[in-house]
Amino acid sequence: MKRTDVVIIGGGQSGLAMSRCLSRLQVEHVVFERGRVAQGWRDRRPGLRLLTPNWQTRLPDFERPDDPDGFMSRDEFVQRLEGYAHAIDTPLFEHTEVWSVQAAGEGFTVRTNHGHYSTPNVVIATGHCAREHVPAMAASLHPNVQQLTPSQYRSADQLPPGAVLIVGASATGVQLAQELQRAGRSVTVAVGKHARMPRSYRGRDIMFWLDASGILHDRAEQVVNLDASRRGPSLQLVGSTPRRSLDLAMLSDNGVQLVGRALGMDGNRVNLANDLAHSIAASDAKLRRVLARIDRFIERSPFAAETGPAEPWRPIAVPLAPGELDCRRAGIRSVIWATGHRRSYPWLRVPVLTPGGDVAHRFGATAIPGLYVLGMNFLKRRCSAYIDGVGEDARELSEWIWQRLNARSVAS
Repeated sequence: MKRTDVVIIGGGQSGLAMSRCLSRLQVEHVVFERGRVAQGWRDRRPGLRLLTPNWQTRLPDFERPDDPDGFMSRDEFVQRLEGYAHAIDTPLFEHTEVWSVQAAGEGFTVRTNHGHYSTPNVVIATGHCAREHVPAMAASLHPNVQQLTPSQYRSADQLPPGAVLIVGASATGVQLAQELQRAGRSVTVAVGKHARMPRSYRGRDIMFWLDASGILHDRAEQVVNLDASRRGPSLQLVGSTPRRSLDLAMLSDNGVQLVGRALGMDGNRVNLANDLAHSIAASDAKLRRVLARIDRFIERSPFAAETGPAEPWRPIAVPLAPGELDCRRAGIRSVIWATGHRRSYPWLRVPVLTPGGDVAHRFGATAIPGLYVLGMNFLKRRCSAYIDGVGEDARELSEWIWQRLNARSVAS
């Protein structure tokens, strides 16, 4: 059995950032990736563009990307991570399946298809968006209705003729709804919890203001309801040049039907919640709070003299929504499940999972000494799951690991 000070599971931005931070501290480690570097991104839908500008792809000790105000495609970002892995000379083992992680003495045994390792520290860096989630209700839908996830979607031509139901109204859901509507399809969106956000505000990209004002850097210990913040949906944004906003109001104006959250399915019938007005009102209220905080920041910052007035934003007129959809009557032949992601740890044989299947942790450290997570929503700060946020979290966690290794060395 081989030995190393740290095993990092996951070769995306989180795992690579942790590798770089450990290398700075001269801590021996290995990185295991089930496929190729950035495999999680390779698995995403081909037309994907990042929601954040290129300048927010900052990684520890890596050069600033070209065209900082543009938006990388999926493939461009994969290439960036490939370049990063090469530049930092990370000890990366690709095509390595982790079979199990088990407690062993004061550390862990990690078994893989390429050998077994003994280590006092394990970092789970598989990320927040590990696998697409399809609710159990999908099994009750009539087999004549095609079902697919966003990563399986390629174009409108791939779908059978007819209308499309998109379940979910976060970034992916609204982008697919607009694309399919422009392709001439009749589209219905089952709207759940969502976060409306303008692409630009007061002359700058919204991500500039969220970063500069400190909103993205709010600490986990400062928020009132951390669990709710961690469960928050992705922002309704589109990564495009020129910049453009996209929200439910725009979709509705173009003929997309908005309905409440999907509760269940039975053959051709889809049961819907009577919560469309509530979901829209909650999202608009949060938007008002965020923009007001940005306005307060601008007023007391050097940007005040060069920033224009706040743009008026239009509340969404809530349409009358049915309590049920009949797919046959509505001509719905396809359902796309834009219902977010879930984590899965079938190889984790350590008692740290919550009833919902996530790793329980406090700011990245689990209750089992030496076991950590990285790249999760609001792990330490609001931007923890952002490409731009993993670096600082990785630095702090690497220092914890370094201190733990030193304490063990002194004790022995």
